[in-house]
Formats: sequence, structure tokens, C-alpha cells
Amino acid sequence: MEAHGDDGQAAAGRSKLTAELTDAALVARCREGDDDAWRELVERFSRYVYAITIQGFRLPPHEAEDVFQDVFARVYERLDSLRDDDAVRPWIAQLTRRLCIDRLRTGSREVGTDLEDLADAPADDVLTELEEAFDVHEALAELPENCQVILDRFFAQDESYRTIGDSLSLPAGTIASRISRCLDKLRTAFEGRNSPSLPSSEQVT
Repeated sequence: MEAHGDDGQAAAGRSKLTAELTDAALVARCREGDDDAWRELVERFSRYVYAITIQGFRLPPHEAEDVFQDVFARVYERLDSLRDDDAVRPWIAQLTRRLCIDRLRTGSREVGTDLEDLADAPADDVLTELEEAFDVHEALAELPENCQVILDRFFAQDESYRTIGDSLSLPAGTIASRISRCLDKLRTAFEGRNSPSLPSSEQVT
């Protein structure tokens, strides 16, 4: 029984370690055949891929699931072809975009319509918005828990200073100053994640 407990603790430790890795370090672990790293890579980018397929290209759920499976199958097969490990996210995004367009074109041929222009035009803006949202989400996750809570309540739940203050037994003015400090921390984390990388279009194969 103790051995099982030790195994569980070791697995939890490995999972926590991979979750703390940078994208580049995670890719390097995947290349070494680290199963925990691969699971973390899929987990890390799964919501992003689904957002592109469903919000960006408005694929129905069953087709979005097919694209999801195709994306990570190709990532697994072609990870060695990625020239810049830091560019794994834009590489996955462009791979997802290409597979979504292929799926739309296949559907257009089946129903006898031309989706050539519709497939290419709107996706760039949507992809940019999703990129920014993903950056903010990841940056927010790096903040202390109290900052995550207070920013979520103020921006996502649209609660007032007074409502948040009453809940936390703090004056409204204190809440305002804490939100300001947490936004500064979020901005710093966001800018750190938003460093330039190689053009992802050159990475897609």
C-alpha cells in the first residue's frame, strides 16, 4: 500500500514539474520521449485548439473533435521538424488553422458551394483575438491567488469595489488599490509572455 502511495506522490510531482516548464522546455522533454511532458503539452494547448476550431471556424463539435485529434497526431509525428521550440504555440495554431480550412473546403465541395474566400478572410482577426486571450489567461495563472480572485471578480463577474470589499471585509478603496497593483503584475507577466518569435507560417509542414 505504501508503494502505491509513493508512486502516486511521484506521479503528482512529475505532473507539477511538467506544468511549470516553459513551452520550449516542454517540447524538449517530449522529444526525449517523456510521456508526462506529452500529456502536459496536450493539456496546455487543448483549450486553444478547441477555441480555434469552434470560435474561429465555427466547426460543429464532431468536426472540431476530428480536427483536434488530427492536430495532436501531427504534432506528435512532426515535433522534430519544429525549428524554434519557443514557437510551438503559433506552430500549433497555424496547423489547426490549416486543418480547419481543409475541413471547410471538403464540406464546400460536398455541398457544391465555394468557401475559398470565407475560409481565409475572417480567421486572421479571430486567431489574433484568441492569441491575446490565451496570453492573458496564461499570464493571469502566473499571478498570486489573491490577484487571480480579485481580477476575476472585478472583470469576469463584473462585481463592484463595494461588493468585493464586503465579501473580503475590506474597504472599497483598498480593493481599488489592490486591483491596480494586480493589473500591474498582470501587465508585467503578459509582456514577458508576449516576446517576439519566429513567423509561425514558416513552421507549418
